[in-house]
Amino acid sequence: MGKLTRRRFAELSGLAAVSLATGEMSRAAVTPDFTLEIAPYLLEASPKHKFQTVAYNGQVPGPLLKMREGRAVSVMVKNLSRDPEVVHWHGLFLPPEVDGAMEEGTPMIAPGATTHLQFMPEPAGFRWFHTHTFAGNDLRKAQYGGLHGFLMIEPRENPAPYDREFFLALHDWGGSMTGGDDGSMNPVYDASTINGKMMGSGEPLRVKQGERVMLHVLNSSPTEVHWIALAGHRFKVMALDGNEVARPQVVEMLRLAPAERVSAMVTMDAPGVWVLGEVRKHVQAAGMAMVVEYAGSKGTPKWVQPPALRWSYEPFANAAPQGQSEATRIELIFDSKFKGHGAQERWTINGKSYPETDEPVLTAGRRYRLVMKNLSLDEHPIHLHRHSFEVKRVGGSAELGGLRKDVVLVPAQSTAEVEFTADHPGRTLLHCHQQNHMDLGFMMVFRYA
Repeated sequence: MGKLTRRRFAELSGLAAVSLATGEMSRAAVTPDFTLEIAPYLLEASPKHKFQTVAYNGQVPGPLLKMREGRAVSVMVKNLSRDPEVVHWHGLFLPPEVDGAMEEGTPMIAPGATTHLQFMPEPAGFRWFHTHTFAGNDLRKAQYGGLHGFLMIEPRENPAPYDREFFLALHDWGGSMTGGDDGSMNPVYDASTINGKMMGSGEPLRVKQGERVMLHVLNSSPTEVHWIALAGHRFKVMALDGNEVARPQVVEMLRLAPAERVSAMVTMDAPGVWVLGEVRKHVQAAGMAMVVEYAGSKGTPKWVQPPALRWSYEPFANAAPQGQSEATRIELIFDSKFKGHGAQERWTINGKSYPETDEPVLTAGRRYRLVMKNLSLDEHPIHLHRHSFEVKRVGGSAELGGLRKDVVLVPAQSTAEVEFTADHPGRTLLHCHQQNHMDLGFMMVFRYA
């Protein structure tokens, strides 16, 4: 069987296991705290832009699930779609069989089947859940579609230092795959949305003067980095990927790579009707914007174009002392192999594509430093499952400390370094969060000794 179909084969091979698990859970008569129904859905991003997709509970994004840190929950998942599915609980510290990646051993849910999941939600913070399947060139499947939703793990003590909160998902839809003679394939999209709606087609975000509003922003795009600004206002960034930053900062705009999240406070001190949207004009014109409307204000929404794209991880971290880290170094080199003549590319880690990639062995309790050298011309959002890591260096930055994330954007032809403690035994997936790169081998699995 060819390389490009092995992931699909792995999906199918897990179906018998999930049917057994479903039977055991049903006999236990578990009453779920949450139910997710995966089913076909027609998204109307605007009256002129409709997309046949798959969604959770008949909505895009899926439902906001709020759980309490350390309080066990049960989730029933019904797959009413035509394809095997799985739900990945992004950012949680879960066992491999629950985490939601077939590469770790999570069973797939067969079409028409139901499964029950039980787990302890931690750590606290803004997480999310989404499909973790193969798409290939079908821009209706996997992360190209509507299977994504918000997950908030509320801390044991929640002072709520804000008046209101809103959850916003950035996504790109439709289009086609385009490629060059080198075999590279990248999607070109038809529309871009916030919470499934293009500018002018959704309800305004309604606020009141003087409110402190927390915006929880998720980039659920399958491939695209997005830059977001709110005209007339600034953001105070409080958390990245659901983890409080070491140094909150006030910024003009937010940058989010695929799968990244930003929680930012906005003080509503400029009454009027404004536009919150993509900073780059062509992406905003594709629909990625929404209206922010103060109570009692009317009129045409205003947009103020920022002069430049500005963002860095460094301001949110502490300056770490210089010196040799005691963590065990694991060097990972990212590159691609182009076969040419229209053949598809393969993305590689240390010269190998999944499932032929190496499986580094971790020792529980030990600290590791991933030194990720990106030789390619693309930037890559790298996600580590079932763990959080500390960002130590990105590009030419100084040594950093105190910035915890689960996705880091590794710049093109540059290096990023992160450290984590191997404290969640079991198979652990690391991959680029771009759907097209993941499908073409940009994954590897760590295993514990």
